[in-house]
Amino acid sequence: MYTVKELFPTLQGEGAHAGRAAVFCRFAGCNLWSGREEDRATAICQFCDTDFVGSDGFGGGKFDTAISLADAIETSWRSTSAGPQQRYVVFTGGEPLLQLDDELIAALHQKGFAVAIETNGTMKVPKGVDWVCVSPKAGSDLIVLQADELKLVIPQQDHADLEKIMARFEKMDYRNRFLQPMDGPSLKSNTELAVSLCQKRPLWRLSLQSHKLIGIR
Repeated sequence: MYTVKELFPTLQGEGAHAGRAAVFCRFAGCNLWSGREEDRATAICQFCDTDFVGSDGFGGGKFDTAISLADAIETSWRSTSAGPQQRYVVFTGGEPLLQLDDELIAALHQKGFAVAIETNGTMKVPKGVDWVCVSPKAGSDLIVLQADELKLVIPQQDHADLEKIMARFEKMDYRNRFLQPMDGPSLKSNTELAVSLCQKRPLWRLSLQSHKLIGIR
């Protein structure tokens, strides 16, 4: 059984694949916050801006089998090109690795999809995932130290010395490194901070939430 909060076609808004056509599958549940506002102040991750509770979002629901969820993802793919080329699904949450498993990955590969995840990096990644984006959360136990992409949202609580934190991540095996300004009332100053840090440490690039800028889901 898979519990999906929402499932929809869009463009990837962030990071190395920004602008790429994708189906987003947002799983319900997270291991760093319950998703309830009354628990936010005591959660490990306190800045999440996403509703991942339940299965009542657009395209959401409960799927009994990997095949049924893979079919729903295929139905959401909007390409009119011949064949399955460039099919791309992004699993997010919450924390997608609470639910993503070998059976679902295999079902999607059978349909020609490349499988990507956006994870907090605290859980082991199944074999077969084609693109792994790790977005570490301050105060959590990071175990995914090798990935295609690192997306560090800044500044987080306990980010006392960002350059020291960045230097630590630079020693790990991430193929792409991004700084993403935290959304909210301080977005302008957070963006200025991210720009400055990217200039100081050019191993990093700026990631903006372009889907929000252009008003898509």
